[in-house]
Amino acid sequence: MAESVSVGPSRRWRKKPFITDPKTRWGLYIGALVYLVLAVSSVPVNWERVWEGLDRGWRFVEGFLVPDFASRWGDIVQGMQESLTMTVTSTVVGILISVPIGIGAARNIAPAPVYAVCRGIIALSRSFQEIIIAILFVAMFGFGPFAGFLTLSFATIGFLSKLLAEDIEDIDESQAEAVRATGGGWWQIVNYAIQPQVMPRLIGLSLYRLDINFRESAVIGIVGAGGIGATLNTAIDRYEYDTAGAILIIVILIVMVAEYSSGYVRKWVQ
Repeated sequence: MAESVSVGPSRRWRKKPFITDPKTRWGLYIGALVYLVLAVSSVPVNWERVWEGLDRGWRFVEGFLVPDFASRWGDIVQGMQESLTMTVTSTVVGILISVPIGIGAARNIAPAPVYAVCRGIIALSRSFQEIIIAILFVAMFGFGPFAGFLTLSFATIGFLSKLLAEDIEDIDESQAEAVRATGGGWWQIVNYAIQPQVMPRLIGLSLYRLDINFRESAVIGIVGAGGIGATLNTAIDRYEYDTAGAILIIVILIVMVAEYSSGYVRKWVQ
């Protein structure tokens, strides 16, 4: 039986470092460490306030472990209905607006002026976080779910349009060339060459955005944009941590159901 023979000492191979000069490399390491220490030390921390907050934090944890669904069930149901309504309507409206903007923002099929305008709309929509837009719409239209609907629709446009435009720019150009060679116009190229390639991705992104909008509806409600977030904020302000825990549990369950459902739908589409 053949035996393996060692032809030499074993060698350990290591990947070549990005910065080959050891002095420069260690200088950057030390500089980053010093900066991190200085940055952390510059953060003001009121340790007395932290110690007092531990007790309140523990009461919140206790409320989460022993939730109260009964005391404010009516408010919870109303807030949840508002959140679900805002989520569905804003996602649908956002998708309907995002599709033409996404097509116009694709460099390979849109004229330069249309491309510039659509890219500007996407940049504007993505420049502001949802909570900032919610504050603006609450100031303009008052408290309630209508401000939340506008906020989530605005955020959906920037999210879907950008990703859809990138998917269109990454399509297989040979299919578009084949349709163009048969004499097809711009609309035929979009409908027969681009739409089949990007539709599964668009459906998956839409379901993902639906999930995001529901979670964001719980955040923007804190500033008065309706939804379950307003109910949660009221419960926390009243130190009703058991009710707040019940609301958080419901939100978690709905997000989990939406996540698993969207996963099955994406598999079915693809």
